[in-house]
Parts: sequence; structure tokens; C-alpha cells
Amino acid sequence: MGLFVRKVRTGSGATAVQIARTRRGVQTILEHLGSAHDDAQLAALVAIARQRIAEMNGQEQLDLESLVPASRPRSTGPTVVGSRSRVLWEVLEAAYARLGFDTVGNDTFRKLVLARVVEPTSKADTLRVWDELGVPDAPSLSTVWRTLARSVKEDWRSRFAAAAYAHATRNGPLTVVLYDCTTLYFEAEREDKLRRVGMSKERRVDPQILVGLLVDQGGFPLEVHEFAGNKGETLTLLPVLDQFRERHRATEIVVVADAGMLSAANLNKLEDGGFSFIVGSRTSSAPYDLAEHYATVGNIVIDGETVETTRVMGAGANARRRRVVWQYSHKRKTRDNITLNKQIERAEQIAAGTRPPKKDRFVTLGHKPAVNWARIEKAREHLGLKGYVTNLPSTTATADEVVAAYHDLFQVEASFRMAKTDLRARPMFASTEDSIHAHLTVVFAALAISRHLHAATAVSTRRIVRALRPLRDVTISINGHELTAPTPPAGEAAEILTTLYP
Repeated sequence: MGLFVRKVRTGSGATAVQIARTRRGVQTILEHLGSAHDDAQLAALVAIARQRIAEMNGQEQLDLESLVPASRPRSTGPTVVGSRSRVLWEVLEAAYARLGFDTVGNDTFRKLVLARVVEPTSKADTLRVWDELGVPDAPSLSTVWRTLARSVKEDWRSRFAAAAYAHATRNGPLTVVLYDCTTLYFEAEREDKLRRVGMSKERRVDPQILVGLLVDQGGFPLEVHEFAGNKGETLTLLPVLDQFRERHRATEIVVVADAGMLSAANLNKLEDGGFSFIVGSRTSSAPYDLAEHYATVGNIVIDGETVETTRVMGAGANARRRRVVWQYSHKRKTRDNITLNKQIERAEQIAAGTRPPKKDRFVTLGHKPAVNWARIEKAREHLGLKGYVTNLPSTTATADEVVAAYHDLFQVEASFRMAKTDLRARPMFASTEDSIHAHLTVVFAALAISRHLHAATAVSTRRIVRALRPLRDVTISINGHELTAPTPPAGEAAEILTTLYP
């Protein structure tokens, strides 16, 4: 039959042991025996595979036991009948319950979320992840599809958001929330109602969706929403905040967002909606905002110094005077100077004809492209400055408090980065609006677990999984009796468990 033992390295670093057959050059997998995480497990699985192959080939091995008198009991060698990553799975289950998520959805959805934390993959391939982890009572693929459809129909995402908010406010009410928006693209030829071509942060021309994420000051997710890919980012903030306030009856919330949300109309709507805000200002506004200050005080600023100005934003009846806080940072100046020099280099290449002209900064397009040196010198005067527009009065938030609140915005970026890399949030296997919604609900819950574990251990989720996944309970059968032998934690695994369960 051409049977042989096939060993395959999995994405988790384990070694899958399979029985395969080659017939007329075509290789077929007949049986998957399990995955080994160390040499001992691998040797045991290979031994079992060879024994199965011998049985399949009809080769009876000499039974030396038959020579033993009948009065003496027969003994058989130990065989591995199963193993599971119990420690890792129990850590994830405990985190899921600690966030209050165990009151939402069902067991299948919980298993989907936890598997995504361990190894993000397609819903169909999640069955393999469960099998490698040794998850008991793993659901079938048809059960997975029914559960995802039910999660949309019964709006489980709202209930996950309520549980996440309850966890975030366990030590007191939230006063500041952070918001940002990103794009997730699809390798699809046609657009639909949700997947549309729009302004891409990844500079792609594929259909995409916008994803808005609201987090607390520690980066713990509170809300996730998807929007059509051609929707303007500034138009996503207010719907998210309105649903957040309606869901939790939250009042006196200050929202922090980057300069992408900065428009006079957007800020007016936020203020009319009863929200306070701190929004990043574009550095190009610095010459106008700081002109009066520089004229009276001078343009010498020290590291960390803040300057307060005002700016009229909007026109006509919509014009409102806004408070603007500017801060100078020497570290930011060093970083900005590197960026500026790269932009100058590109502009010089365009002027020299060695680079095709684009919408590059500091390039004057005309009969012949040229470098706009006057604009460069103007930009140099404001390196290291960052502005923040807010409707909070100075009696409520000082300039330093405004700056500090905005600096927490990196937490949203960290959560998006975690979602895109560790959790692979891009719904590449989803195509309908409902399937995309269900997928992002799974990602939202998985992100909450990841942020919670990171906050508790100061260790990335990837490192936690890498340290705990090899700790497997191996079940061995000896003479008809089954014994379970756990792998004792050591090194980083022991440190992580001590942090979680002091």
C-alpha cells in the first residue's frame, strides 16, 4: 500500500505525526495521530504510527508474550493515547471568565475566541488548532457556522461590549476614552455595500472596510465598529460615541483622537453632542497659532514647555474659537528632523529627474519641478512642536494634562497593531457583511483577553502562548490503565503562572 509515517512541522512549532500513503505519485493522509511538543512525545507517536502501519499491512509481529505461562498476566508496552495543553487553555478560560465573557454567547463561541488568541487562522482550520491543543468536546465546522450566524442575529457584540465596559470601570468610572480608525483590505475584484474602495492607510486600491476602535487609557477595548470602506474617517467617530453613551449611559466623557478627526464640522458635532474632546492639531497650523506669541515673547522654547493659544475654526455661523495647546519636545525635534531630511532628499531627487514627481512635500511643480527651500526653512522653525485642540477649559484640564491625555493615544495604536499582527484581524476568509461582523466580534473578544493578560503579566500574548503551549498533560495507557502525566512548568512559564496566580 506504500504506507509511511509522515512528520510535519505545524505553525505552532509542534510536529504533527500522520500515517500517509503514496499511490501512483499521489500522497494521501490516512490518519492524524496527534502533535508532539518534545522528543519523548514524538518518539511515542512515531512508535504508535509504525504499529498501526504494521496492522494495516497485515504483518503480525511475533508475540513473545504467548510464550509466557497463562498464570502470569500479560503486559503491554506504554502507549500515548492523548495529550492536551491544559495549562494554557485553563489560563485563557480563566481570563475569559474574569472579563465576564462567560455570560455571553455559548461554548462554541468561547472556544473560537480562545483558539484565535492561541493561533489565529481560518474558522475551518481552527478545528486543527483545537485538535493540537487537545480541547475536549471540540465543535464541528457546521456548529461553528451556526454559532457565528447566531452571534450576529442575537447581537452578541453588544453584550461583549457591556462586559468589557463593566471590567474597565471596576475601579471607578471612565473619564477619558481613546479613538482611532484603521482600514482592512480584501483581495476581492468587486465592491459591495460594505467592502468599498476608499482612502487606504496601506496605500492599496482593493476594496476595504473601516474599523473604528474605542479603548480606555490602558488600551483595553470598549467598542469596535465597521464602516463602509469609502466612508470618511471623521464621520465614524460620532456614531461610535453615540452608541457607547447610549449603551452604558456614560456622561462627561472626554474623547481623545488623532489629527485625522480634526475638522471644524466634526468638532462642532462632538461639542453639540455633549462630548469633550482632545484632538491632535496639524503642525502646519503652528506658524499661524504661534505668531502672536513669538512676536511678543520670542521663539525660544525649552524642552517640555507648553504654549496656549486660540484658533477660530469654521466659517460664518459655524465658527467657534478653540483652545489650542502647543508643546515643544527636543526628542520630537530630533525625530522630526530625520523625517524632514528624508523629505528634502526625495524633493531633490524629483528636481534632479531621478525620481518621478508625486505629491511630495517641498516640491514646486511647474515647467520644471523644483525644491521649495522657503517652505523648508519655514518647516524647520517648528520642528519639535505638537499641537492639541480641545474644548476643555483650563480650569478643568491644565495644558500638561491635555498633553498627557493625548500621549495615551499610542494605546489605540498598540491595540490595532496587536489585532492586525497577533490576532490577524483582516477578515480575509469572510465575504458577507454578517460574516465580517461575526469575525470582528471574535477578534474584539480575543483582543480584550490579550490586553488583559498583557496588563496582568507585562508579557505579550505571543510569549505567553509560546511559554505555556508546550506544557502538556500526556495520557499514557499501560496494561489497560490510563495515567495522566502533566509537564511541570519551568523558566518563563513558571514566572508567568506565578504572576497570574500569586
